Amino acid sequence: MCLAIPGKIVSIDKKKEYASIDYGEETKRKANVSLVDVKIGDYVLVHAGFAIQVLDEKEANETLDLFREMLSYEEEA
Repeated sequence: MCLAIPGKIVSIDKKKEYASIDYGEETKRKANVSLVDVKIGDYVLVHAGFAIQVLDEKEANETLDLFREMLSYEEEA
């Protein structure tokens, strides 16, 4: 099973190859953004260190809410 995580671009390097992605809850990581046309503030899906798709903010937040819901079930078990 493959999993892509949505996050918000907070900075992009000068070569426009890598960006710092904010996944929420103080989690930020670098990802390669050379496969998509992005700017700071865009939301992207990241899989295996690569941004593979640009999302609108509403879609990204809906997906993040689903992840949080799944994690809450795991914590209850």
